[in-house]
Amino acid sequence: MNWPVPEVETALAIFPEPTIVLCDLDGTLVDSVPDLAYSIDEMQAALGLERRGEERVRQWVGNGAERLVHRALTGEMDADADGRLFQQAFPLFLDYYARHTSDRSELYAGVGAGLEQLAALNIRLACITNKPRRFAEPLLKELGILDFFGAVVGGDCLAQKKPSPEPLLHAITLLDGEPAHTLYVGDSETDVRAARAAGITVVCVTYGYNHGRDIRAAKPDAVIDSLTQLTELFAQAG
Repeated sequence: MNWPVPEVETALAIFPEPTIVLCDLDGTLVDSVPDLAYSIDEMQAALGLERRGEERVRQWVGNGAERLVHRALTGEMDADADGRLFQQAFPLFLDYYARHTSDRSELYAGVGAGLEQLAALNIRLACITNKPRRFAEPLLKELGILDFFGAVVGGDCLAQKKPSPEPLLHAITLLDGEPAHTLYVGDSETDVRAARAAGITVVCVTYGYNHGRDIRAAKPDAVIDSLTQLTELFAQAG
């Protein structure tokens, strides 16, 4: 389903301090492409196919592991690979990635400090990702930020993934909150669509994975360069 993205002002927005902040993972908290690209390339090599390289994989991430593998196999954004080939490839990718989830991945600058700022305000945090939870939690743990989050909702936790609003609403329920008092931080149009459908304020980072498109075109409520700037958006509100 194509969740709508209505027109929203993006400049100089400030918001009431939220009780909950939801964070996307890949492209928002963590640059995970190096490990994803390694695993994709090993999958391709095992199948006798050309390696795709980090630059191409960086344009393909953001819609879950299955879609990433389809893109790697076909070289196209929206095409589906041959069913038999996909059934061979997907388990290979999962196996490689399970063994190399955090070897090369890194936190983006400002993420640790930004999470500390939010925690100091007693804001409850959850991580919402289309990455399977069995990969998301170890990655967060290895990079030292898992303990910030009261909930981690992965792409395998519910029947629907982002841009469906369901993962966001589920996390809010787990944290005993309300959409009206929640803020979501992401990096892609998928994140904006999910937040809009859930009725949640959404702030996007300028870096990350949005398939090479400027995130401002997706009309989030505000855009920041670092997670450390997030609290500035509601520090003056009152």
